[in-house]
Amino acid sequence: MAKKDDKLNYKQLSAELKAGGPERLYILHGEEDYLLESFVRELTAACLPEGADDFSFRELSGEQLTMQLLADSVNSLPFATERTLTLVRGWDVNRLRDADVKALERIVSDIPDFATLAVICRGAQEPDGRLKPVKLLRKYGRDVNFTEQDAGALVNWIRRRFRALGKDADPAAAEALIYASGSLMNSLVPEIEKIAAGTASERVTAADVEALAFRIPETRAFDMTDAISARDFDTAARLLGDLFDMGEEPLKVLGAVGYNMRRLYAARLAAEYRAGDEYIKRVTGVKYDFVLKKLKASASRYSLAGLRRAVELCAETDYAIKSSYAGDTELLGELLARFAVECA
Repeated sequence: MAKKDDKLNYKQLSAELKAGGPERLYILHGEEDYLLESFVRELTAACLPEGADDFSFRELSGEQLTMQLLADSVNSLPFATERTLTLVRGWDVNRLRDADVKALERIVSDIPDFATLAVICRGAQEPDGRLKPVKLLRKYGRDVNFTEQDAGALVNWIRRRFRALGKDADPAAAEALIYASGSLMNSLVPEIEKIAAGTASERVTAADVEALAFRIPETRAFDMTDAISARDFDTAARLLGDLFDMGEEPLKVLGAVGYNMRRLYAARLAAEYRAGDEYIKRVTGVKYDFVLKKLKASASRYSLAGLRRAVELCAETDYAIKSSYAGDTELLGELLARFAVECA
């Protein structure tokens, strides 16, 4: 029976691989590239403990893949190893032709005991579970979605990365880094290295992170709406300018501001009707408690009517940008001014 992992527990996944050995078929996907590639390395070591060679290991490109080539690779006998491993990358299973879907089912329904096939789908090739070829892969194999890690696991990982560089990072510093630079590990690795190199003390604090970490556009947009809630419109204007200097498109900036205003409105509405934190997380998409705390604090500085008006102003500005010849940056600057006057 196929197993589908909705929320990834990487530690458990790794332990199951070590205890039970490789399965015959995997479909590996998700936005957390760092963990996906870590698992591919673990899977390779489990299938081929003595190392890979041309007889037992094949990495196929989806662009040139045919069903015959896939069948030949999966059914090839191992040589000097107990198992074989076939990795398929860059294959858009969502666009498979009907004839190939039938051939795929013949292959994946009868993978030999000595073989493992891993189909790696990334980015635009993320599998669509409504389509027949994806259903086939999930029926006969293990579907692993490499999702963002929860706060505890991610904070512990960040602190271990700092320790490997000779630094002791506070939990608050790890949380500040997630807030500033996002939660995807591949993006965090260079930030950790930069902060470790730029911090003279052996102890890394949240202040060090604030000073040195790159702040992604989504974070800058939240900082901007937070500054607006504190009536610090000079800071809000500077942050808006920073986003433009980064080359962000005005509509994308407006989308991020509107998204944050809607989240703030939802949090303020929840406070008004005494809904709990889990409700706020569900309706706003906030994953981490420390981000929720920031959101609630920022929302509390607005009136409910002021946030409702802020959401309306974002929608009005979106319409104005899309339907007029006025300068996009000027309209966003005007939006900040209207926030100051109409959302107090």
